[in-house]
Amino acid sequence: MGCDGGTIPKRDELVKVKKRPEQKDKASELSFKWCHCSITQQKLEVPIVACMLGRLYSKDSVIEALLDRSKMPEHAAHIKSLKDIKDLALTVNPAFTTGAETGDGYIDRQTAQYICPTTGIEMNGKFKFCFVWKCGCVVSERALKEVRDNICHKCQTAYSEGDIVILNPEQSDLDLMRVRMDARVARMKAEKKAKKGSKTVSTETESKSTSNGVHSTEEPSTSGCSSSSSGEVKPTVDLKPKKDEAGSSKRKNKIVPTGAKEIEDPAFKKSKSTYSVAKDDNASSVYKSLFTSSDKAKSQTRAHWITYNPFYN
Repeated sequence: MGCDGGTIPKRDELVKVKKRPEQKDKASELSFKWCHCSITQQKLEVPIVACMLGRLYSKDSVIEALLDRSKMPEHAAHIKSLKDIKDLALTVNPAFTTGAETGDGYIDRQTAQYICPTTGIEMNGKFKFCFVWKCGCVVSERALKEVRDNICHKCQTAYSEGDIVILNPEQSDLDLMRVRMDARVARMKAEKKAKKGSKTVSTETESKSTSNGVHSTEEPSTSGCSSSSSGEVKPTVDLKPKKDEAGSSKRKNKIVPTGAKEIEDPAFKKSKSTYSVAKDDNASSVYKSLFTSSDKAKSQTRAHWITYNPFYN
């Protein structure tokens, strides 16, 4: 049974064994999925966004793919506009260090750049992470289960169960995300249609009101005369002053008619250059003493802090 040289062959060398498929390293696969863009397969760059199915993207790569649809892969074909993605509000991990690898120390490749703001769990793929579609805040699933109030832990925004999106979901969670995505898209379309309907109704009511106002104001006039049912023509008096007359009356000293006499308005009387407070009968003596034109101020021998004459030495 021996070979030349006294060696003993093993069973693998004599019997052909079916080769096992190559297995992937789960740790490296998770780190790649959570740290790289799903479109370009490059490292995630801020701002980081996510779609309704929970996949992570760099926002710049999504915009480029929307401009050139040939760059959009099949798994991201549901992204048709920027409304189908959400900017993520991520919490930075203070223990995460960036820099060149020198090779003279241990490098922990499982440390993540972002963590959960409530529990402090690192977002490296070992634990489920979710985000709220309304606000985009990212938290761990454990934090959502511990605090069952439907209020965001980070920004206090109210949400429903349908607004929760799982990041990088597995196949079982992916089906649930598709159902929620279809429901969310249908709700957005219904809200958009309702807004359009309300706008059309408001424009119609405004047009009707304006047309009714025009018909009510535009009445045929017979040059200052009105006709009654008996056919007699009666003169009508235009109570509204014309624009020219109104402007001229404003430019004048605004005379107020009181019966047969005409008295000047006191407000315009004070604006004249001939007006003097000392000669005004309606002003009090205390008010007159504040001005140098009064008799009390003329007989003043000491300086006063209000009057215009400080009597400097």
